[in-house]
Amino acid sequence: MALRTRFTDLVGIEHPIVQGGMMWVGRAELAAAVSNAGGLGMLTALTQPTPDDLRREIDRCRAMTDKPFGVNLTILPSVSPPPYADYRRAIIDSGITVVETAGHKPQEHVDDFKAHGIKVIHKCTAVRHALSAERMGVDAISIDGFECAGHPGEDDIPGLILIPAAADHLSIPMIASGGFGDGRGLAAALALGADGINMGTRFCATVEAPIHQKVKQFLVDNDERSTNLIFRKFHNTGRVAKNSVSDQVVEISTRDGAVFEDIRPLVSGLKGRQALESGDIDAGLVWAGQVQGLIRDIPTCQDLVARIVAEAEDIISGRLAAMLVREPQLA
Repeated sequence: MALRTRFTDLVGIEHPIVQGGMMWVGRAELAAAVSNAGGLGMLTALTQPTPDDLRREIDRCRAMTDKPFGVNLTILPSVSPPPYADYRRAIIDSGITVVETAGHKPQEHVDDFKAHGIKVIHKCTAVRHALSAERMGVDAISIDGFECAGHPGEDDIPGLILIPAAADHLSIPMIASGGFGDGRGLAAALALGADGINMGTRFCATVEAPIHQKVKQFLVDNDERSTNLIFRKFHNTGRVAKNSVSDQVVEISTRDGAVFEDIRPLVSGLKGRQALESGDIDAGLVWAGQVQGLIRDIPTCQDLVARIVAEAEDIISGRLAAMLVREPQLA
């Protein structure tokens, strides 16, 4: 038995499970392990310091797996933006077949990827943004509920509402993001109208995730309450794990007259990288979602994906099917 969906058919994978594109985490070791397990691994383009480094990372991932994997390209407004067009060219030249775009005004990138036959998944946090991306010509949507790590948008709509609301309006395949970590979540997402799930935080707590063991254990030890919402005052909400740094960011942000410059030194991406790589949990921000409350172990990606799929299949064909009672026919 297998779970075949429009999304597995679209990108040529065995199981409807995608690894989220995560800064400093979406490297070849993790992406290849997820793809080898039958899901869709995802490299994070901007984790690589230059487009040529991205080319080398794609080659490294390809040496580890012969299965499909993708690249995430997140476009953020910036005073001095990275050379997005050069990263895009590296992706195209490397023969990548699936790209996840996210962020600000992706039309230029979507058009170029599509012109080269690349399947584009666009990450959204609202139905209206998903519909805009569909009109833009993307092939699939990743809809991100309020439970997620990273940036859940400003509408605060959890997946239980957002997923079916999006499914009601979209005609293209959709994967559900935010709060997924086991087979119950996969079965629920499929029931709500999604064609698969995207997991970020859960894949951080795996053997192959290229982060420190202390960070992985931190995710296991935390519960569903162990996050902070930061940047709310600046209308760029982010969900991160609760630690001394994110506590301080929240406290400073609530002061009268607080501006972003007051917290800038605390939220540096390089400090977050230091936390992930050194295991010093309080060195910087650790981005993680409420799904921490469902993480109990640190398995290999192969074991995790197999377990999730088996649980989902058992729920769908077993527990839920057993609830269907055929009414006796009246004579």
